[in-house]
Amino acid sequence: MSIPLNKKSTTSDIEKRFDKDVERFSNIDTGQVTTIDASLSMELITEAAISANPVILKVLDIGCGAGNNTIKLLRKYGTGFDCDLVDLSMHMLERAKERVSQETQGEINTFHEDFRTVDLNEESYDVILAAAVLHHLREYEDWKEVFAKIYRLLKPGGSFWVSDLVSHENSNIQTLMWNRYGNYLKTKGGDDYMEKVFKYIDQEDSPRSVVFQLDLMRDSGFETVDVLHKNSCFSAFGGIKGKKISVTDY
Repeated sequence: MSIPLNKKSTTSDIEKRFDKDVERFSNIDTGQVTTIDASLSMELITEAAISANPVILKVLDIGCGAGNNTIKLLRKYGTGFDCDLVDLSMHMLERAKERVSQETQGEINTFHEDFRTVDLNEESYDVILAAAVLHHLREYEDWKEVFAKIYRLLKPGGSFWVSDLVSHENSNIQTLMWNRYGNYLKTKGGDDYMEKVFKYIDQEDSPRSVVFQLDLMRDSGFETVDVLHKNSCFSAFGGIKGKKISVTDY
């Protein structure tokens, strides 16, 4: 990527772009055509959430978009739960609330705000989802604080699941995987489509490696971390917060 971090899109720029793209992201099956194995990753993070947390009362969806991942989780879980939805785009939030409300009788709260600054209660969530959003973080301190905040927001025993664009720590491997991604994009729309996608990724995104993010999870306190899937520049992974130990456990 050639554009330096301080020249990339601002949160305002990102908000404006997603305000214009609500319809595309409202399709649970085809809304992420630029993402390799998008449907599989969605299946895996929602199934992992249920496996890690058989009882789900409240979920936080960071960068919820049009609500696809929360909807998928609700359908797989089979019982409603409360949802907090956070997104930079008000238009996305409105669509997400409309769609999610058709899947649950639980309470739905929306937060039109940057996750880094939104005020949420600690130890409130059984599950936190972050799909195609963390790659918008820039500096190391932002990444570190976001992962620490996610850990604080989870209930003991809660889990955090990510599906996202990722980079690679070795430059040769990064080139290899980037070329494979380019070949995938060509199958969807040819060379022009590939160049269009690469251009907005360079302008807007600043992904980090899976290893970097798993290390941040461990540093934040997550008891276990796991990779669910990886293909080229995309991965699904997550972590589980340890349960509190009481004196009766000894």
